[in-house]
Amino acid sequence: MLVQAGKGPRRSAYVVVIGNEKGGSGKSTTAIHVAIALLKAGQRVATIDLDSRQKSLTHYIENRRAWATRKGLSLEIPANFVVERREGIRADENERAEFSEFAQMIASVEHNHDFVVIDTPGTDSYLMRLAHAMADTLITPLNDSFVDFDVLGTVDPATYTLTGVSHYAEMVRDARRQRRSVDHESTDWIVVRNRLSTLGSRNKRLIAEGLNDLGLQLGFRCAEGFAERVIYREFFPRGLTALDDIDESTLGTRPNLSHITARQEVNALLAALRLPIDEKGRRRAAARSEWFASLDRPVEIHDILD
Repeated sequence: MLVQAGKGPRRSAYVVVIGNEKGGSGKSTTAIHVAIALLKAGQRVATIDLDSRQKSLTHYIENRRAWATRKGLSLEIPANFVVERREGIRADENERAEFSEFAQMIASVEHNHDFVVIDTPGTDSYLMRLAHAMADTLITPLNDSFVDFDVLGTVDPATYTLTGVSHYAEMVRDARRQRRSVDHESTDWIVVRNRLSTLGSRNKRLIAEGLNDLGLQLGFRCAEGFAERVIYREFFPRGLTALDDIDESTLGTRPNLSHITARQEVNALLAALRLPIDEKGRRRAAARSEWFASLDRPVEIHDILD
């Protein structure tokens, strides 16, 4: 089973977890862009939303499905699941029920999907820790400020040198140790800097230096994510991403330079993640694109006779 790594057959699905205990860091935006990018690469993708209160990823996907229907668009949509958080009196019963539902979902997708993308809540919970311990790739979006840096580490107020490791970073370290002890696999941890300023600043430089130092201690690597752009917020009601073919009929408004720049940012992030997209998936994507392109072409006689 996927949730019992090392105690059964090796899973077929590669698990990507998006996690950060601080809200507003861009977890759901990152999750949907990763999922859609994988779908566009011909991969079979399932998404699991563990944030049963906010359900931001689930709402994003629902918006995408509704917009595709409204506009008659062929948009890639992942198979999405939500694990409802139990809030009974007994914590142990809640955890057993959540584990059971999570395990059933994983069992239903692990052998017929190439990737499972899991979006976690912005609070510490049993399910969040479980997901982190399962991750093949862990993506931690982080707003480019010392307020958010505090999730990973603390700094001296005078020199900005590192003085300690914070709670979330300790949790990730424990989850990675647990993963290695169970199935001897390692988790690729990437901290993604979001809401980056397009201008150089002392704060930007200090955060970069702090993350590089902390990355050496904790074993993560850094990648640049999404700048502060209105376009990402405008995508949400329609469920669109920067990777979709954006034109006036798709977006509902005329695309501009911001759309092009956003796509460049997303593509750069996806390259930095180095996810294992197989050649079979690439061939599926190419065949699907050719099929869609042929819909508007008349059928040739020799295509039928050959």
